[in-house]
Amino acid sequence: MKQQTRLLLAGTAALIALMVVGLVLQAIRNLLWDLSYWLPPWLVGPVLLIGAVLLVAALVQFGVPLVQRWKQGRRAQGMGASNPVPPSNRRDAARQSLESVDRLLARLQDDVARQSLLEERERVARQLHRGDLEVVVFGTGSSGKTSLIRALLRDIVGEVGASMGSTSESRSYRLRLKGLERGVLLVDTPGILEGGQDGRTREQQARQRASRADLMLVVVDGDLRSQELAIVQSLSGLGKRLLLVLNKCDLRGEDEERRLLQLLRERCLGWLSPEDVVGTSAAPQSLPRPGQNPWQPPPEVGALLTRLAVVLHQDGEELLADNILLQCRSLGETGRTLLDQQREQEARRIVDRYTWISAGVVAATPLPGVDLLGTAAVNAQMVMEVAGVYGIQLTRDRAQNLALSVGRTLAGLGVVKGGVTLIGTALSVNLPTLLLGRAVQGVAAGWLTRIAGASFITFFQQDQDWGDGGVQDVVQRHYDLNRRDRSLREFLETALRRVVDPLQQEAKKRLPPRPGPRAEADAWDRGYREP
Repeated sequence: MKQQTRLLLAGTAALIALMVVGLVLQAIRNLLWDLSYWLPPWLVGPVLLIGAVLLVAALVQFGVPLVQRWKQGRRAQGMGASNPVPPSNRRDAARQSLESVDRLLARLQDDVARQSLLEERERVARQLHRGDLEVVVFGTGSSGKTSLIRALLRDIVGEVGASMGSTSESRSYRLRLKGLERGVLLVDTPGILEGGQDGRTREQQARQRASRADLMLVVVDGDLRSQELAIVQSLSGLGKRLLLVLNKCDLRGEDEERRLLQLLRERCLGWLSPEDVVGTSAAPQSLPRPGQNPWQPPPEVGALLTRLAVVLHQDGEELLADNILLQCRSLGETGRTLLDQQREQEARRIVDRYTWISAGVVAATPLPGVDLLGTAAVNAQMVMEVAGVYGIQLTRDRAQNLALSVGRTLAGLGVVKGGVTLIGTALSVNLPTLLLGRAVQGVAAGWLTRIAGASFITFFQQDQDWGDGGVQDVVQRHYDLNRRDRSLREFLETALRRVVDPLQQEAKKRLPPRPGPRAEADAWDRGYREP
């Protein structure tokens, strides 16, 4: 049935096409007849040809813009149709973030940066599909982190030494909580606030692991130190949920324990609820018994286990989704930063190329005076290429207007005259007067192009916005940056090689050869014989 329908439609289309061709041929025949009636036979062909040319020109003039607008409309509709559906939950938002990271990866050119970002992306993707909730135990090496994990698991999971920082690397242990569908992955991290380079390295590893946690257990054995408080606040500021655990409560009386818990709750007021500050005794000290072996009291972690279960039961899914979304956003920001750096490097290479193109052109064909804007400092083609690096397609007129606006700003701020004076002063020391004017104009043209190009890069980096201060502030800032001693010295060193040295070589070729001894003698002899 479908095949018959297709044949019927094809036959109908062919019939309509034949009818249209027949009508066109009939119109041409009638036109020839009318022309032959009013014009001589030898003039009918040229008139018909001219009419056909005019008809084609009209179609091109009016038809092509209509087709282009139609294509742009279809493209815009396609882009609108390809826009992702707004996420209905945090997991969908995380998946869309990973897809945007994939698009960023495809645009990165640095293999090392792309591979590093790809590995991080794969880790987050695995975490998105994993089943366990990750709870990181975080704190100083002497606070009893590993002992706390041992008590929670009711089993020995690691050796605990008396020295600070006994856990040298992260270790993970799995725990099941009754009524919780997901497993809980307890992660023991190295201690923080240790001395030495190794201690700082381990602390950085611990903080990195904590930043990836669904939930943090921050273990302390007393009041929060200022450094501990700063670290905990920074992690909490990332949006991390945490429980503050006061360990070693068996070493102090009940009154002291209540006082410390109240003090910790007051210190954390505003970013941590009072219920999330819990006291524990992970490894109570043994009690001596006369005539018997010392008695080892059991760990007192019931309050922490209860609070942990409540938090994970009530908010576990949200914590997991929030953490994954946070990591996806962080990954996307890292990718965008790498892409911005890549774009800036590519844009600066374009500006550098046009810098020396402008310098060479002006040095070869010097201009009267110091009006270099029209040929060197402002270049619409450079603007279009820099815009293309940032994914922006500019028309020629738009690029020319941008170039002229920066050119007028350069002139209005006195940058042109000041640049020529600055370059002239720097070059006049080592150049003869014959080459000085051309060299100064060429090098100054390149320098002004460099300032204009840097201004355009800033404009496109800011989403085609000059900022609150307008184009004047942007141009002035780049002028000040480029006139600094180190920047100017590096530019002049390159300019001497690429502009001044070629001028000197060209000047040497144009000078007449110096006369040798024989030529000088012949000239003297001719002068002596003349009457």
